[in-house]
Amino acid sequence: MESGMKKFGTVLLLILALGFAWMLYSYLSYRSNNAVSDAAFVKSDAIYTLGFKVGGKIDHMLFTEGQKVSKERTIATIDPTDYQITKERLEHSIKALEANLGALREKRKRIFAELGIKTDISKNNISVGDEKEKALRFKIRAMQAQLQKAQRDRARYRKLLTQKLISKADFEKADTAYKTLHDQIDAAQKELDSYIKSLHNVHSSYKLSELEATQIKELDLSIKSLEEQIKANRKNLEAVTNKIRYCTLKSPIDGVIAKRFVNKGRVVSKGAPIYSVVDPNNKHVEVLLSEKKLHGVKPGNSVTITTEALHKRELKGVVESILPTSASTFSLVPRDIASGEFTKLDQRFVVRIAFKESEDLLRHILIGMGATVAIKRTADDNGK
Repeated sequence: MESGMKKFGTVLLLILALGFAWMLYSYLSYRSNNAVSDAAFVKSDAIYTLGFKVGGKIDHMLFTEGQKVSKERTIATIDPTDYQITKERLEHSIKALEANLGALREKRKRIFAELGIKTDISKNNISVGDEKEKALRFKIRAMQAQLQKAQRDRARYRKLLTQKLISKADFEKADTAYKTLHDQIDAAQKELDSYIKSLHNVHSSYKLSELEATQIKELDLSIKSLEEQIKANRKNLEAVTNKIRYCTLKSPIDGVIAKRFVNKGRVVSKGAPIYSVVDPNNKHVEVLLSEKKLHGVKPGNSVTITTEALHKRELKGVVESILPTSASTFSLVPRDIASGEFTKLDQRFVVRIAFKESEDLLRHILIGMGATVAIKRTADDNGK
């Protein structure tokens, strides 16, 4: 009986030893064929922290944490009163400036039309006047030549009359011709003097037209100044209109309110966080994998994912990418090795894993949860 018990004990120990050996082999084989890590977390590419593009007092907060929100739905607003007052002031200013601009343009149009007519008339009068002045001067010179001849004839007739070679009537005829020419020359000279005065007035009118042309240039400068003011005010109006639009905060996606940072009545600055919105269907796993475990891990490798939320139920996944730099590369406090002292540290790399499960199953997986992943290594890289 005693020997039988010893045999049973020996067999039991042997079975336990074999079982332990099998478990150890399975564990080592599993670890050899898979890159396993607990440093894995569920993350999302669709987490948006939203803020206003302008500062002001919040007058409406329309959603609370956990509520669903649709894309382009208004979720919060800022009191736009100050911006609306500025907008109305700019609109009135633009209307007034446009009215002044219209009046100046009409004035310029009228002056330009009148100036063209006046200038043409003045130029024509000056041209005609110059020709008439020349004609009068030529006429006077011709009459003066005739007067000189008449004067000589008169002197000759006077001498002949003294000698009683001609009658008194003949002398009086020559004397009358002389006096008539003299009077005609005086009249022509007076006409010329009067015409020169009128021609001077024509020249003055032409100079006045030139002054009006200067006035047109001044009007052009005033018009340009008003146009620039209107342009600047329109830009300001566009800016304040945008600010009024920015007083409304909308959701960029169909999602869920993940975080509400402030309450109604709070005065916030531009860009301050108001809400965080997340797309609950946009999920993936990121795992920090030791460089010692990276061999055989490639994009496309299958992955087994387990989480506490599903009681260790295995989920399917696939490696999407491996970031080309270690997690510590962009550390705010880089390691100082200038002194020559160096301790080799195990670097970790971020591996991105996509879920290969239905949305009904994944809705139980929440963003931020921890997970354990086992990445199936590529056989060639494992030397098998």
